[in-house]
Amino acid sequence: MDGITVIAHPLVQHKLTIMRDKETSTASFRRLLREISTLLCYEVTRDLDLTTRPIETPMGPMEAPVLEGKKLVFASILRAGNGLLEGMLDLVPAARVAHIGVYRDHETLQPVEYYFKAPEDLENRLVIVVDPMLATGNSAIAAIQQLKARGARNIRFLCLLAAPEGIRNFAEGHPDVPMFTAAIDSKLNEKGYIVPGLGDAGDRMYGTK
Repeated sequence: MDGITVIAHPLVQHKLTIMRDKETSTASFRRLLREISTLLCYEVTRDLDLTTRPIETPMGPMEAPVLEGKKLVFASILRAGNGLLEGMLDLVPAARVAHIGVYRDHETLQPVEYYFKAPEDLENRLVIVVDPMLATGNSAIAAIQQLKARGARNIRFLCLLAAPEGIRNFAEGHPDVPMFTAAIDSKLNEKGYIVPGLGDAGDRMYGTK
């Protein structure tokens, strides 16, 4: 599908399969989510701009590559986004963090916004928005709209699973924002859950119902 990159790395797919299994424990699910998010972060940042700076190695001077520009922002859509956030911060510990409180009303399937906190100067930073599931896409669309309203211009969206319905809605709402995912599943069911999916990511990560 246009506008979305599927990260098909064997380690990503293997860990995702274990996470899908309903017998996987809360502790294992949480650990696997952290591990897989590090791998996903590697892929979504593979084309970051580099510059060089002079350093001294034990053998002598060199011009060494370093990231160019202001530090990244990882924007977590609460609460499940925090599961991806932790593994990404393992890889990029200097990144700034934004938290966006959006939940899906289970009757209307529409997003309800309740919290927003982000670093300043978003217009000059790459912002990577994270949420494990892109189901209807409504929460992600609303979260990114909040970021754009506060100046963000360079945005990417990263999820673990995506449904075709959510991909289409997201692409219509934010055609300028590239999407990255580990898998595109078959469809949404009548309750708006991804099928075959892995259930509710937040509930499985935190042991809630």
